[in-house]
Amino acid sequence: MRRVVQFSTGNVGVHSLPAIIGRPDLELVGVHAASPDKIGRDAADLCGLSEPTGIIATDDIDALIALKPDCVVYTAQGETRPMEVIEQMSKFLSAGINIVATSMVWLVTPRQADDWLRVPLQQACEAGNASLYVNGIDPGYSGDTEVHSALSLVTRARAITVQEIFDYANYDDYEFTGKQMGFGVSAEDDTPMLFLPGVLTTMWGGAVRNLAEQLGVQLDEVRQRIEPWYTDKRIECKMATVEPGQMAAVKFAVEGVRDEVPVITMEHITRLTADSAPGWPYPPDGRPGVHRVVVDGDPRVELNTHVSHPGLDVTEAGCLSTAARVVNAIDWVCRAPAGLIAVEDIPAAEIISGLMW
Repeated sequence: MRRVVQFSTGNVGVHSLPAIIGRPDLELVGVHAASPDKIGRDAADLCGLSEPTGIIATDDIDALIALKPDCVVYTAQGETRPMEVIEQMSKFLSAGINIVATSMVWLVTPRQADDWLRVPLQQACEAGNASLYVNGIDPGYSGDTEVHSALSLVTRARAITVQEIFDYANYDDYEFTGKQMGFGVSAEDDTPMLFLPGVLTTMWGGAVRNLAEQLGVQLDEVRQRIEPWYTDKRIECKMATVEPGQMAAVKFAVEGVRDEVPVITMEHITRLTADSAPGWPYPPDGRPGVHRVVVDGDPRVELNTHVSHPGLDVTEAGCLSTAARVVNAIDWVCRAPAGLIAVEDIPAAEIISGLMW
């Protein structure tokens, strides 16, 4: 039985929390919350469960460390406040507490991470003899597990395209995702944060370079491209209200280039409602979203991953899968040697252990 603390109950944490509570091999011992309206509430109340757990949310990190958990599930948004997150994670790691996280997506490929991020966390792991593992559905699954599966079916690969094609209309995250992607901005407004020079290559470039290294491919450059789409109609949805002339869809990618040709591409096509950007690709079979890998090789291979749930929108189902990517690794991470862990370090069978009871 692994003793676990859930850190945050936002878009991902609201799904990892009930997963922890429900698993017989995990014991929830603490919950961190930053919002005053969540502090002091029972964990069950924070994730929609009816039966109280007796675990009360707190913002006191030292009190959570004093519980001596085996692992922290860290799902708080961290990409806009990385130094604060490094400090928080380092406190747990230095205290000998392992972390599995969906935050700090640069660490999905830890060996590609910049020194300012990697070194202090590695030092904290060594100080506490603890481990840190970061993953999700994208960045994460689509650029590692899914693409590895596709590549295992070819005798030669000439080019690889990894895509997330999703309708974000019902994704309730305008303050972070919506603003970063620029939904609702016009062509005359300031460039959204995600599309500033170098930001995309920082977030997805590690996965491109990591895959190139695994393939033994020497890239000439890793570059980004962005194409916005502006609506001529008013769009009202949960994500945002978009007026005519404002952005309602965006296509962006990070490309690994060899001999002036992209050979590894990680692309996102994100729209608000199905009417946006009608000339761009859609998920197959009328689905609202897909994580797709296409290998131009011998033979050509295409894998399409769809997630769904009877009670959740497809974007929420994606958040549930993001939570699964780290919750399912808790036991192995707790047994792993100290340090920063990549998905390829974990035996595939370990991720499915404990999923049926």
